[in-house]
Amino acid sequence: MCCFSILVSECDRIFVSNAEGPKNGTFNAPNLSLPKGHSRHCIYTFIASENERVQVTFMSFNLRGTNPECNQEYIDLYTEIEDATMELIRTPFGGRYCGRNRPRNRISMYQTLVIAFYTAEESVTPDAFEGYYEFINASQYVVGTAAPDSVCSFTVFSDNKSEGEFRSPTYPGVYPKNLHCHYRFLGKKGQRVRLEFMDFDLVFGGAHCPFDFVKVYDGATSDDPLIGTHCGQQRNLVIYSSAENVSVQFITLQRTAESENRGFSGYFEFSNRFVSLEFIGKNDGEHIRGTECDQKILSKKESSGYVYSPNYPFPYLVNTVCKYYIYGLQDNQNLERVRLVFEKFEIPRKDAECTDGGFLKIYLQGQEERQALDEFDLNLCGKTLPNPVLSDGPRLSMVFSSGPTSATTGTGFKARYIFETDYKVPGTPAPDGTCNFTFLSTISKRGDFNSPRHPANYPSNTTCAYNFKGEPGTQIKIVFSYFRTKTQHDLGTTGYNEVCKEDWLEIYEIFPNGRESIVGRYCSKSTPGPIVSDKGVHTMKVVLHTDAEGVASGFLASYLFIDPSKKFDGECGFNISGQTSGVITSPGFPAKYKDRRQVCHWYISVRQNSRILLLFTFFKLEGDPLERGCPGAVVRVWKNLSQAPIELCGLEASNDTLEISSTNSVLKLTFATAEKAIGAEGFKAVWTEITETSDCQLFKCRESGFCIANELKCNKEPNCGWTDRSDEEDCEEIETVNVYLIVGLTMGIAFSIFLTICLVCHRKRKRRRHHHHHHHQHPPPPFEPRQKRSPPFDPPEFGPMNFMSIDSV
Repeated sequence: MCCFSILVSECDRIFVSNAEGPKNGTFNAPNLSLPKGHSRHCIYTFIASENERVQVTFMSFNLRGTNPECNQEYIDLYTEIEDATMELIRTPFGGRYCGRNRPRNRISMYQTLVIAFYTAEESVTPDAFEGYYEFINASQYVVGTAAPDSVCSFTVFSDNKSEGEFRSPTYPGVYPKNLHCHYRFLGKKGQRVRLEFMDFDLVFGGAHCPFDFVKVYDGATSDDPLIGTHCGQQRNLVIYSSAENVSVQFITLQRTAESENRGFSGYFEFSNRFVSLEFIGKNDGEHIRGTECDQKILSKKESSGYVYSPNYPFPYLVNTVCKYYIYGLQDNQNLERVRLVFEKFEIPRKDAECTDGGFLKIYLQGQEERQALDEFDLNLCGKTLPNPVLSDGPRLSMVFSSGPTSATTGTGFKARYIFETDYKVPGTPAPDGTCNFTFLSTISKRGDFNSPRHPANYPSNTTCAYNFKGEPGTQIKIVFSYFRTKTQHDLGTTGYNEVCKEDWLEIYEIFPNGRESIVGRYCSKSTPGPIVSDKGVHTMKVVLHTDAEGVASGFLASYLFIDPSKKFDGECGFNISGQTSGVITSPGFPAKYKDRRQVCHWYISVRQNSRILLLFTFFKLEGDPLERGCPGAVVRVWKNLSQAPIELCGLEASNDTLEISSTNSVLKLTFATAEKAIGAEGFKAVWTEITETSDCQLFKCRESGFCIANELKCNKEPNCGWTDRSDEEDCEEIETVNVYLIVGLTMGIAFSIFLTICLVCHRKRKRRRHHHHHHHQHPPPPFEPRQKRSPPFDPPEFGPMNFMSIDSV
């Protein structure tokens, strides 16, 4: 500013409050005309009398310049002048303003407020800014007994004042920086304190309120439990103490950034009419600090207890609203739901919808988390005992309202809550709460089932059973669409049967006599293939077992009860007995099997003391046993009907499944596809009856040592095994004659013979006609010897013969 000349100010103004003078008025910018290159400061000083404050409101504002530089014109505000004689530079600075955005209302912290106007313009008119000032009563900022050495800390005793207003030091003006205010409300035993903030406007820096904030403590000092920390903008913020004392702390930071927030205006009330919290302490409920009677109940793992209406068993008070938050466990290991059973209920009804009077609203889907209290599931009133309710998830919440008049007063309710483990599995759960579910064909013919909490991880150290019970004659089909169990160690092979040691899934067929036959044990990524129970088997069981270490996302599957009156789509297969060998192929082989659901069962039975050798000469099914299992199509082979089968899919059979031997005289093979199958070439398998004896009276395989039927030698099938070709050695090579060639040659020869006969007969008939013509038209000439020539045909001489006319041929 060294380039400007500073003139002695002739535009300062002072506004002083006195008993005779006005308590309010207007002010505006000075009317100035300055030489070029000059500037001027004008000081407007407002001085209130004792027990007064100064309030300034700008009605218009149009200064040259832009924020934040404000080089040409600006005003500076000073609202924290404790001593009117103090130099402004030594007092807290309240902000600099220019442009067209007028400052918000200001109220002095003490008796003095100063507006400093600076201009470097040649001409200033009064309409540059205009404002309104008022000297207001300072007693509204004094609440109770003032604390020493503080302008905004007070203690309020209920004996002196049972209710009243309290506010931030300069409300509704912009509050200053670097404030430390404390308001202590101390009541008598049996009382509670209610605080209501009608207006609340602080700087918002996030949910954790890192800048300016109001903290409310459930007691007389800041050492007591914290009820809450608040900042930003709040509307109708209501806080209750748990006992007779509560304290409020208002803190603002010493910062350079400007803000124009109002602070707060509140109302306090001491009373013994507020709800007594004894009804919460009857059980495991915990009062939610800051509320009149809200409570939360947290599970202690499958725990139970009671909840009551306020003042139960005595009539509840009017105009009371209490909220109940009943929360079950929800973590990596636990998931619970809440069952609520009412034992007493009396909330008098005034209308059918329970809208005019008391009510109990119940929320079963966690609506309180998204503040959707208008989306209640049940609205209860009356004297009829409600049915038990079950939450859809780990949370159940309730809102009890007593109604506005004593005409709707009743004794309220008493209900028992039970935290149950929630497996998130459809089906009928076991009454004892264990992970045991039943699926009945009489209830639903089809549906889905899953591991606990799927698609989230299942819990560890759990055993779950899924029981499928159809009516006699039905069959059951199970298809898996997702499968993954925990394996901390690399299996190095497919996840079937004996390799599954950690978490696994087992599937059983249960026969009418109660005998259980295992279909297989599955783990890792080896999805079970489609499963259809045998005819006559209308009960199946699926068991999921998890150990104590690690979890995974489990499985998702569907089930179908197949009606006995309807033939299963794509059914095939048959029983084989009384034979020594044969070939089994997938439907339509060598064409692709169809992309739809189908199932085939083959039972092979041979003589006692014999076994069955099954060898796949071609194998190509969808799926990958190592990476994803066999969800679309599968071949299962039972070496022993009392043991789990071998499960096969993929592009080729592995070395240990290419050749399979039964353990006795019976072998079962099934082929099943799901509706989601995409189709593939399928399979071809050769089976052979084999015996192992040193005294073989039939054909003995050289390498495998199997004894097989003699007629199987040289039949072009590997009946001795994949690596033993002795049954196909020393065989005479019989050329295969083309049937079509034989037929063609035969027809050609027959046609040639027929054509020859026709030509011969035609010539004879022509000759006969010629002879007959001469006989009728010319007399026979005298006998003349003919010239000797070789006839075309000279038959041998035979005895007399009769010849047949060609017409009769």
